Amino acid sequence: MIRLKNDKQIEGIRRSCKLLSAMYRELMPLVKPGVMTIDLDRWVRDWIKKAGGRPAFLGYGPRKNPYPAALCVSINNEVIHGIPGKRKIREGDLVSLDSGIDLEGFISDQAVTVEAGQAAAEIHALNAATRDCLYQGIAAAKAGDRLLQIGRAVSARAGNYGVVHQFCGHGVGLELHEDPQVPNYPHGPNPRMGAGMVIAIEPMVNLGTGDVEILEDDWTVVTADGKVSAHWEHTVAIFKDHTEILTDPLE
Repeated sequence: MIRLKNDKQIEGIRRSCKLLSAMYRELMPLVKPGVMTIDLDRWVRDWIKKAGGRPAFLGYGPRKNPYPAALCVSINNEVIHGIPGKRKIREGDLVSLDSGIDLEGFISDQAVTVEAGQAAAEIHALNAATRDCLYQGIAAAKAGDRLLQIGRAVSARAGNYGVVHQFCGHGVGLELHEDPQVPNYPHGPNPRMGAGMVIAIEPMVNLGTGDVEILEDDWTVVTADGKVSAHWEHTVAIFKDHTEILTDPLE
């Protein structure tokens, strides 16, 4: 069931989103060659706690295997849900960061992909195209139109890159994952978008095939062919006469 938000709820989600984007503005410059990914997660936990929020990702998921970090750090062929550890970022790595904040019960979600040092030209092009896919998807999110217009816009911009089908965007705001699912290609239920919908639009685009696999940790999603992937995400609110990006641009 799609949960439409009222103005007061959207304002609470907006405050959470602005806080998350403020965190990213300080976090992104820390993504450098030689930095361990676990150190980025520790920094995020500390920042969110000091800001008065709670990490929305930490402990999320099945009781037997909840997500163990506040930040997803997915490098190169890792698409999403990369678990921070002792791995060090290297020169030229493509590093996707995904996090959310629970601020007084209002939840934000945003992802960015950072090029560590000097990335190869084809990797830079993929990252730029994925960011463009996000904004094309947002432009298609309009009250009165059908949800799958978003996926059509994303996949059209992706061109010959591989769009991930197994994972998608989603409703957000009062819980981390809500209805509806927001696929990055036209597939599945196609409800009409309406005022009060708050959704996370998040293209995941690969340099090669769009097929993915899940590692033995049951979280980390990797490309099936080992080629690199990029991931960009905004939380947006749909109003009767406009759509607002609640998280801030960080590119």
